[in-house]
Amino acid sequence: MPDGVRGCLSDLQEELLHIKKKLNEIDVKIQQVNQQNSLCQQLMTMPGVGPIIATILYASMGDGNQFKNGRHFSAWLGIVPKQYTTDDNPNLKGVSKRGNAYLRKQLINGARSVITRVETKNDRVSRWCQELKQGLPFNKAVVALADKMARMAWAMLNHNEEYKLKIA
Repeated sequence: MPDGVRGCLSDLQEELLHIKKKLNEIDVKIQQVNQQNSLCQQLMTMPGVGPIIATILYASMGDGNQFKNGRHFSAWLGIVPKQYTTDDNPNLKGVSKRGNAYLRKQLINGARSVITRVETKNDRVSRWCQELKQGLPFNKAVVALADKMARMAWAMLNHNEEYKLKIA
């Protein structure tokens, strides 16, 4: 291998190791924030929400008081359908994609991890997800669950409560 190529690869390897080190430092900081913050710990009681999503949710909405309700938070996040209304004919399109794209993407990833495991569970949300999966394409069901997760996260922060798994 030519010396010039070897030098470039060596530089790239050093840069990659530096990036991995920085990522590990950031992961440690996220863990510290979660351990010190009771609201982040409450959020992590919800299925599909880990340390990263909990931190992003908390950073985005604090205690949730700036939003009137969970629907407003979902709309701010851009995870609800766009609505075009003409002559009293509501016409719903795809999600609006306004707001924090990174948080929306992470909630969708969390919802995807939950919805792939609902067959073995019998709680209310899992049964709701099973019905969604039967009636909608998989990705639409995932986005619907992400919307529900965003609304539940708002309620948890606004009412200062942990996730309640209701079995009925």
